[in-house]
Amino acid sequence: MARIPTSAVTAGGLVGGYAVARWTRKRPLGGAVLAAAGAVAAREWQRHAGGAAAAALGGLYVAGFAGSHPLAKKIGAWPAVLTATAVVAGTAWAVSDRRPAK
Repeated sequence: MARIPTSAVTAGGLVGGYAVARWTRKRPLGGAVLAAAGAVAAREWQRHAGGAAAAALGGLYVAGFAGSHPLAKKIGAWPAVLTATAVVAGTAWAVSDRRPAK
């Protein structure tokens, strides 16, 4: 079965989580999308890049989510979410997705 790149999973989690929270006006629902994508990505990071990389990428995923909030006050909500997503997804690709599976 084809592997979905974790960069796509994290992008879906960050952008999708924000979009769901914004359009449904139910923040916990957006948080569920964010958490589900994070869990899928973490499992894949562990399998393909190892425990240390999974921990670092998981921390970056959470930091991207948290960091987008204060950044939104400076550049706007969507630009902040997209900026955080680019950083997290790009790093996930560089660390886990571009390498062959272990």
